[in-house]
Amino acid sequence: MPGLNITDSINLISKLTVRRVWNGIKVLSSFYISRLLNKPVQWGLPVSISFEPTTSCNLRCPECPSGLRAFSRPTGMLEKDFFSRTIDDIHKELLYLIFYFQGEPYLNPAFLDMVKYASSKKIYTATSTNAHYLTEEAARKTVESGLDRLIISIDGTTQDVYQQYRVGGKLDKVLEGTRNIVHWKKKLKSKTPFIFFQFLVVKPNEHQVEDIKRLAKEMGVDEVRFKTAQVYEYETDPNQLIPTTDKYSRYKKEKDGTYRSKNKLANHCWKLWHANVITWDGLVVPCCFDKDAMHQLGNLKNESFRNIWNNDNYKQFRSELMKSRKKIDICANCSEGVSVWQ
Repeated sequence: MPGLNITDSINLISKLTVRRVWNGIKVLSSFYISRLLNKPVQWGLPVSISFEPTTSCNLRCPECPSGLRAFSRPTGMLEKDFFSRTIDDIHKELLYLIFYFQGEPYLNPAFLDMVKYASSKKIYTATSTNAHYLTEEAARKTVESGLDRLIISIDGTTQDVYQQYRVGGKLDKVLEGTRNIVHWKKKLKSKTPFIFFQFLVVKPNEHQVEDIKRLAKEMGVDEVRFKTAQVYEYETDPNQLIPTTDKYSRYKKEKDGTYRSKNKLANHCWKLWHANVITWDGLVVPCCFDKDAMHQLGNLKNESFRNIWNNDNYKQFRSELMKSRKKIDICANCSEGVSVWQ
């Protein structure tokens, strides 16, 4: 749950209950006991879950499986009834619900209905969007849904720069969508959603870091968040996306011109104890780096979440992570510890 502003933090704290606090204590304790014993111990249920509304997307971003249309798993939409049943099972412990994994959430017609349902359970809700579908009506419904955090991906302040990563995107649509959400938030006198501009720093846009701060202020956006970019073939960077500014890079340039990941990949990962990801069709996977759901730990269409969270697959994955995390493919490009928040 990174990047919490004071206002945003107060909103999150308001969602706490005795049961959720106790669950958080159990999860945190089990993580540190696992590190002490050097073997996995798991108490409690996840504090945070990512639910995937859809794998569909309107853009073609070069480092995204949705954008590249390169999934090995099927494309589809999260069904509202399935989502509601899962939330009913875990909402008393769950504090934070992230409505994205791959794809553009607003392409799912039932997306805001699901946000509203989760909000009715007093769960903190967040989503990330490219803002091309934030029409006047969608913006109003977003505010009315009770969404707590809205991350708007905007990777450039001019169309020529923006489209170099957000291939097929229109900056004017992003700015229009932003104005719509700011307008309805004010009109409905709502404190939510807390609006982020998320700027994925890559080589073509790194010169616009200060420009995006000014633009956000002009538009009434609450905060700007800078994020380091995941590059699949980072050793050679064939798409020339790795920024020259070291602060905004996940990778370190070597003397021979190749790159290495800054993350040293210690044999522990907090995410495997407090969070996970559920795909649109019910597959439970370890984290957001398993974009193709290659490490399936369970299927919610066949068994309950509570059973999956403590099943043999999860125990085995946590155990392997604590023995040799570098051997797990999805960990090789992990950004834990090298993301930038401002």
